[in-house]
Order: sequence, then structure tokens, then C-alpha cells
Amino acid sequence: MPYPPRHLADLSMAERRDAVAALGERPFRADQLSRHYFGRHTDRPEDMTDLPAALRPELAGELLPSLLSADEVLSCDGGGTRKWLWRLFDGALMEAVLMKYPDRVTMCVSSQAGCGMGCPFCATGQAGLTRNLSIAEIVSQVVEGERVLASGRDPKAPPTATSRVSNVVFMGMGEPLANYARVVAAVRRLSAPVPEGLGISQRAITVSTVGLVPAIKRLAGERLTSRLALSLHAPDDELRDELVPVNRRWKVAEVLDAAWEYAAATGRRVSVEYALIRDVNDQPWRADLLGSLLAGHLVHVNLIPLNPTPGSKWTASRPGVQEEFAERIAAHGVAVTVRDTRGREIDGACGQLAAAPDRRNRDLIGRTR
Repeated sequence: MPYPPRHLADLSMAERRDAVAALGERPFRADQLSRHYFGRHTDRPEDMTDLPAALRPELAGELLPSLLSADEVLSCDGGGTRKWLWRLFDGALMEAVLMKYPDRVTMCVSSQAGCGMGCPFCATGQAGLTRNLSIAEIVSQVVEGERVLASGRDPKAPPTATSRVSNVVFMGMGEPLANYARVVAAVRRLSAPVPEGLGISQRAITVSTVGLVPAIKRLAGERLTSRLALSLHAPDDELRDELVPVNRRWKVAEVLDAAWEYAAATGRRVSVEYALIRDVNDQPWRADLLGSLLAGHLVHVNLIPLNPTPGSKWTASRPGVQEEFAERIAAHGVAVTVRDTRGREIDGACGQLAAAPDRRNRDLIGRTR
């Protein structure tokens, strides 16, 4: 399978200097290129006025190739949510979402084009896996978010306390821990200080998983301070085998044990994600079982009213049911929140990313084709 062109975000700082030296230039040029990309969020040669004009096209062409092409950009929530449909170098499609809140800006990034986990209530899982993304393809999603914020391209967007991406969640397309090495490298690149990386705190980065137990255990040894989000969706093996097929390999008890191991190694609270599906996983007894399994652990539960996907036979739980479910979990002394759904109108909410062009009359910001 063809691999994306080499990009400086794929490389450590030492490797970037070696790459520049191999082009016959002095290694410090790598630092300059990196500062433009990670500090000023530009890869345009004309912006790099501290480099000799004759060098810019060659260095940018070799180390800053274009990786993402926006087929479509959609906006909703009064400009507070923006979704990109990205076309990659080989024609593969993936999506990313930028969400503005009063106190933060969160970028939801993809780690794969598609997903191979096959969860039946998730549009991404039903689409299947195309391929893993490279380190640079992951990082470039956040850099594009930074560009949008810096440029003020959404004058109608609500104000925020920051003009930078402050939080990154690996909750877009794909199972992050199925692309383990590149996702971990991307976390390090995102959190390394400029010019090595983007300088986003690891504590503001969340890596999600449906429960790949060996990878969770391996992640616990990486000495990261990022948060782990576990997509659980059912507290009992019988139902979780159906909703999250990987549960047939690693059962609920094994998955939770691995999550507690991660919490112990990092000191970070595990986030348990639970999509509330009407008459499927929202029964009171399942709330009580979930609360009892999580009680006494460093954990927070995010209840997510199921977001609609085309052709799905399932829908969100009724509001009263959601409230009772949350109350029953809280009765076990477990912190719980019903998540604010963002991006539903543009199929940009949890479980809706399908990497398909929008065919409805909605708030289209741009389309390249």
C-alpha cells in the first residue's frame, strides 16, 4: 500500500535536521521550517521570510508536502462547530471536527480512515477500515484547526477564552489503539514544545478505545499524562458482545482491569463513554450494574444520547430515562455527566462520522470540488 509522502511532522527534530542535511543545507534550517509549521501554522514558502528565497520551494516541497485536501467544510451551532471532510493523497476520506466552547477549543481528530471495529450503532464502524493514518496526517488535522482559529474565518462563531486549540480528543474516525505506534507518536508531537511540536498539554489530550486490552496495558507504560476514554456502552458481556464486537475477545472485566491499570500508572481519571440507546442498554438494572462495577475507581462516566445515523434501527433514550440512568450511577458515588451533543446537524457528533459528502441543504462553508 502506498505510504503518504514524508512530512516533518512524521520526524523527530534530529531526523528533520538529518533530512535537511541530506538536501545539502545546514541542519538549523529544520528548526526554522518546524517553527513555521508548528509555531505559525504555515507551510507556504512565501511566508518563510527568514529563509533564503531560493531555498524555500525545495525545503517546503521535501518536508512540508500537502497531506489534506478539504472536499467539504460544514458548520453548525452558530459557527461553534466545524467539520472537515478530508481527502488524503491516495483518495481515502476521513473527517475531523473543531468545537468552540466559552473556556476551550477542542479538536476531535481521526486516527484511521474508516474503522475496523464494526460497532453496529456507529456510522464509522459500519463503513469499515480503509487504512491507518500517518503521524503527520493526524497532526495536520490539529494544525488546520489552528489555522482556522488564527485566521478568524468564522466571524459569526461564538467567542472563546482562547484562540488556540486547547484540547485534542482521539474520538474521530478509527480505533486509535489499532494504530498504536503512530497515535502515541502523534500525542508526543502534539504535546512537544514549539518548534518540535504544537505545545498542547498532554493532560488536555484524550485517547479513546473500544477496549484493546494489550494496547491499553502497553499505553500505561508509555509515561504519558493523557486521559484514557473507554467506549464501554454496556456493563454486561451479553449485550456488549453485540454492541462492541471486540468484547468477544476481551470481556468487560478484562477491559476495566486494564483501564484501572492505566489510571494507576498515570494518576489520570478514566473516562467511560456510554451511548444511551433506547430500550437497548438504558435499563435501570444496567445503570446499577455499571455503577457497581465503577464504584471506588478513578473514573468519570460520559452518557451520550445516541446520535442518529442513516438507516439505523436504534435511537436515543428518552430524556427521563437518561436522567434516571445518570442518577442511579451517581448513587454509587461515581461521577457522571450527560454529554452536550455538538455537531449533530452536520453529522459531526459522536458515532456519526462516515466520510461521505453532505447531500442536504445545510450550512456549507466550502467545497473544493
